[in-house]
Amino acid sequence: MSTATNVEATAVNTIEWLAAGSTTIVVPVYQRQYRWDIGGCERLLSDIRSVADADESHRHFIGSILSAQDGATDDDLILIDGQQRITTLTLLIAALHHSVRGTDPQLAAELERVLVRADDPSRTKLRPHDAWAGLYESVVLDRRDDADRESRFDDNYAFFRSQVHADEVARIWRGLQRLEHVSITLGAQANAQQIFESLNSTGEPLRDHELIHNYILMGLTHAEQLDVEARFWLPIERHTGETIGAFWRHYLVMTTGRELAANGEHGVYSAFRHSFPRVDAERLQADAEVWRHYAEIYGILLDPSLESDPEIARQLRFVNTFGRAAYPLVLSAYSDHSRGVIERGELIETLEWIQALYLRRTLVNLPNERLVARLCRARSQGREALARAFARITPSDERVSAVLKYSELPYAAYVLGRLEGVEDPLEFDVEHIVPTVPGDAWSGDGARTWSEYSEDEQNSHRALAPTLGNLTLLEQHLTESVFGASFPVKRADAYARSSVAATRDLDAIDQWNTAAITARTVRLTAELLQIWARPALPEIDDDGLTPILDAVRRRGWPAGWEREFDYVEYRGERWEVYDVKHLFNRVLRRAWTDTRAAALSYSAAHGGPIYDGMAWKGQWDELTDGHHLYMGWDSNYMMSAVQGVLEEAGIAAEVFVKYSYIGNVM
Repeated sequence: MSTATNVEATAVNTIEWLAAGSTTIVVPVYQRQYRWDIGGCERLLSDIRSVADADESHRHFIGSILSAQDGATDDDLILIDGQQRITTLTLLIAALHHSVRGTDPQLAAELERVLVRADDPSRTKLRPHDAWAGLYESVVLDRRDDADRESRFDDNYAFFRSQVHADEVARIWRGLQRLEHVSITLGAQANAQQIFESLNSTGEPLRDHELIHNYILMGLTHAEQLDVEARFWLPIERHTGETIGAFWRHYLVMTTGRELAANGEHGVYSAFRHSFPRVDAERLQADAEVWRHYAEIYGILLDPSLESDPEIARQLRFVNTFGRAAYPLVLSAYSDHSRGVIERGELIETLEWIQALYLRRTLVNLPNERLVARLCRARSQGREALARAFARITPSDERVSAVLKYSELPYAAYVLGRLEGVEDPLEFDVEHIVPTVPGDAWSGDGARTWSEYSEDEQNSHRALAPTLGNLTLLEQHLTESVFGASFPVKRADAYARSSVAATRDLDAIDQWNTAAITARTVRLTAELLQIWARPALPEIDDDGLTPILDAVRRRGWPAGWEREFDYVEYRGERWEVYDVKHLFNRVLRRAWTDTRAAALSYSAAHGGPIYDGMAWKGQWDELTDGHHLYMGWDSNYMMSAVQGVLEEAGIAAEVFVKYSYIGNVM
C-alpha cells in the first residue's frame, strides 16, 4: 500500500495542539476577517458544556484544521483553514483565564499555556495578520485601553466573560480538553489552494431540515433510527414534499410565536434546537407524533382538495391566494379544530380574518411581512385576544373605501369571484369594461368614439380602467368574441349572455362612463367591506407599528443602523429613539427603575447584561446600587436582551417600534 507524503492528517486533541511547544499559529494575510458572531459563540459554548457533563469517554469533534509549515521558519505554522474556530476558542480561553487568574493560579497557568508562547509570554500563540493583530492581542492579553471601540474580538470575549462565571471555569475547561479535530498538515509540494477548495466547496451545504433530521436521529441506536424514520420522518416528508424546510419554519413560528429568518443562516435549525434541547428516545416518540400531526395538516393546506369539509376547503383555497405566510396561524387553528378544541365556525372565522387582513393591507399598500408571529402569540391567549390583534393591524373601512376608488384592484380574479359568487374564478377572464388601452373606435355610449373624447376624459377613463368598478368576470369565449368592441356591443353580445349574474346586470346600463364606474365602485365596495370584514373592535393602528417581539435582530452594525427607527412607543409613551443601542440603554434603565426584579431575573438567567461590577474592560453604563450595564454587545444581542427583559416583565405587548425608511430597507 502506498503512503501519502505530501499531506499528513492526524486526529488530535485540540487544546494540546494549541498548547504544543513554542510554535506560533499564523493567520496569512489573504484570510478573511474574523466574523463569528454571538450566535456562533452560543452554539460553541453549548457544545462544550454538553461534552463537559458527559462521561470521560465522550469527545466533541470540531472538524478539520488545515495548516502548513512556514518555509522561512520552523516555529511558524500557517493556518490555511480553521481561523474562525481557533480564534473563537482562544477568546473563550482568554475569558476563562482572566476570570480565575486572581483566585486559582494553577488553573490560570494551564489556560495561559494555550494562549501565549512559553518562551515569550508577551506573544500570543495565535497571530492574526497585522491589520487586526493589535486588536486581538489587546483582548487576549488584557491590555485594552480604548473602552469605546467595537470589534468582533471584543464582542465575543465580552460574551464569554458574561456567560461563564468564575465557579464554572473548571467545568468549561474540562469540556475544552475534550475537543478534537483532524489536523491536516501540508508538505512542501502540496497544493494548499486545491486542498482548501476541496474541504470547503465540495457538495451542497446541509439545509435546515437536513440538520434537524440528523439532530433528532444522531443519538439513537440504529434500530431506533429505522423506527423513527419509518413511522415519523418519512410521513413528514410525504406530507410536506419539497416544502419540508418551510414546514419546519412555519411550525416553529407557530410554537415559539417569534419570526424566523429564511435566509440560509440556519435560524430554523437553531430555533429547533432551542425548542428541543434534548432529544432522547422516550421524549422523541411524543414529540414526533406532534410533528407528524402538523405535517399532515400542512399537506392539506398545500392541497385543500384533501379537506373533506367543502367550506373549509374553499376557505383554505382562498387563503392560498396570498401565499403561505399565514400558515403558522392556520396550522394552529386547524389543529385545534381537528382535535375538537374549537368549533368549525371559529376556524372559518379565523380564515376569513386572515383574508381580510392581507387583502386590505395590500389595497392600502402596507407590508404583509412579519405579521403572523404576533397573531400566533395572540391566539394562544384566546379568541378575543386574536380578534383584537387582527383589528389592530387590519386597515379601516374608511381607508379601504378611499383607496378602492382610484387604485388598481389586487388579486382581481379572487376578489371578483367572491363578490360575484363564482366558484372557480380562474375559469373566467377578468374583463375590463373600459379597456386598459381603448382603440380609436371604442365608445361608451355608441355615439361618440374614443378619438372624440377630450384629453381629460381619456385620462379619467384610463385612470379608472383597473379599478374595482370597471372590472367583472366573463367567459373566455365571450371575451374573445367582443375583443376591442364598444360598450353597447359588449353589453348585447357578451354581458347579457354571461352566466355571471353581476356581469348580466351590466345589460341594464345605457352607457359606460366615469360616473357609471364610480357608482359601481361604491356599490361593490360596500359588499367588499362586508365579505372581507375586520373584527368589529375599536383597536386600529394605521401607523405601521411593529411589536417589539417582532423587531428585526440584525447581525453586527449594518450601514444605516443609526437611524433604524422613527420612534418607539413604550406603554403609551413616545420615545425619540432612533437606534438599537439607544433603545437597549433606555429600556434596561427603565426596567431597572420600574421592573427591577424582572431585569435581574433575566440577567441572571442569561449571564447579563446587568452585572454587579465592571468585570472586564469595555463600554459600561452605571445604574445604581453598584450595578452596571454592559454596552459593548452587537446589535443582535442588544435586541434580544430588550425583547427578553420586556417579556420577563410581562409588558412586551405594550412596546412597539416604528421603523424609519432606512430601517425598512436595511
